[in-house]
Amino acid sequence: MFKKRLQLFQSLLIVNDFIILTVCWIAAFYLRFYTPFIPVTKGIPSLDDYLILLVFALGIWMGTLHLTGVYRRFFTRTQEIMALFKANLIALMILVFITFFFKRTEFSRLVFLYFGLLNILFLSLSRFFFKGYYIILQKKHLRSERVLIVGVRELAQNVAATIQKHPELGLQIRGFLARVPQRVGTEIQGIKVLGLYEEIDQVIQTWGINLVIFALPLTAHQKLEELLNRIRNEMVDIKIVPDLYRFISLRGGVEEFEGLPFINLRESPMVGWNRILKRSFDIIVASLVLIILSPLFLLIALAIKVTSKGPIFYRQIRMGLDGHVFEMLKFRSMVVGAEKDTGPVWAQKEDPRRTRLGKILRKVSLDELPQLINVIKGEMSLVGPRPERPELIQSFKDKIPKYMLRHKMKAGMTGWAQINGWRGNTSLEKRIEFDLYYIENWSLPLDSKILIKTLWKGILSKEAY
Repeated sequence: MFKKRLQLFQSLLIVNDFIILTVCWIAAFYLRFYTPFIPVTKGIPSLDDYLILLVFALGIWMGTLHLTGVYRRFFTRTQEIMALFKANLIALMILVFITFFFKRTEFSRLVFLYFGLLNILFLSLSRFFFKGYYIILQKKHLRSERVLIVGVRELAQNVAATIQKHPELGLQIRGFLARVPQRVGTEIQGIKVLGLYEEIDQVIQTWGINLVIFALPLTAHQKLEELLNRIRNEMVDIKIVPDLYRFISLRGGVEEFEGLPFINLRESPMVGWNRILKRSFDIIVASLVLIILSPLFLLIALAIKVTSKGPIFYRQIRMGLDGHVFEMLKFRSMVVGAEKDTGPVWAQKEDPRRTRLGKILRKVSLDELPQLINVIKGEMSLVGPRPERPELIQSFKDKIPKYMLRHKMKAGMTGWAQINGWRGNTSLEKRIEFDLYYIENWSLPLDSKILIKTLWKGILSKEAY
């Protein structure tokens, strides 16, 4: 029911945006060629050419709005404006690119600029008025659901707060039901507790309830069968929110398979097409970079051999996807036997174990380049949580909640935590927070963004030593 109500709202919003984009395109044409702001020197082109291009422009803009999540997510007012600005900028760049390389007619770049500016302004304004009008329409003409929430604890309060946050759903919370008499008559978030669990059938009839939402703690689920029996003859919709959200850690959700509901408390994003796409991306990009940088590889290898005794590569056991260990490659940047006296430790600032060449290699992260071989072999990815040594992980996993969840994604040469400054001997808690954010929100565009930022922000870092 929630999805159907949201689909109606989102469908109307798409129609609204479609109309606004069309009007802004035509307005941009007339602003450019029929106003005295900037004189027209080459004559006024036919509107027909621009209307043909409008078909492609609408496809680009609507597609970009979808891909950036404007229709799937709910934003604050500021967040929505920023999301529209981002989508508009991406779409504008695509349109300019296409018309520049595949043009048959010379199109005015000023029309595109006016179109972009008008879009941001009128899409933002129209959404503000549209949402307000839709909520009024919902209250006056569309069927509103009178909701009863069974439960009063944290889960029930979260359900109520979420519903109140979305008036476009047209749901009116009439009240809660509690387990103990002392809660009856009190208010929670301005909503009254109407009665006890056992009075559910009477409350439904008295208040004309259309929808019952069970939001009971796990300890009260033994009451569920009894309560469902009490309302088996009531003409109400019933939904159950299980008290399991506290245990959801990675990409949790609910899915249906062969008629059975499955609740995902934890799931790796690397399944199906996601796994194939990320692996293909890694192989293609890593192979190209390895070929392009092969002269640099040879130069560094020769320099290491000439300037210090020992092997060119340093091999270290690290933990990767699903806890499997592998041998990670680096250009050797420290003296042979550097950890003989200290054991496994992180490198420190002004670390005396570094070679003269190693200081330079580590400062600009060139010692990490051999990990491209690990990527091609499938042991690592270009982007992902940085792998740690099993010896260090033993001490981390008991001290830091959710530490081991970072191993639900293949280890990376660079990552979201690293480009945000959490690398080397920095806060492990913050690093885990950023690693889990990356896993939750993984996509190929995010990987590309991290790689680009690594080139200008992640390589030269004050935490690299």
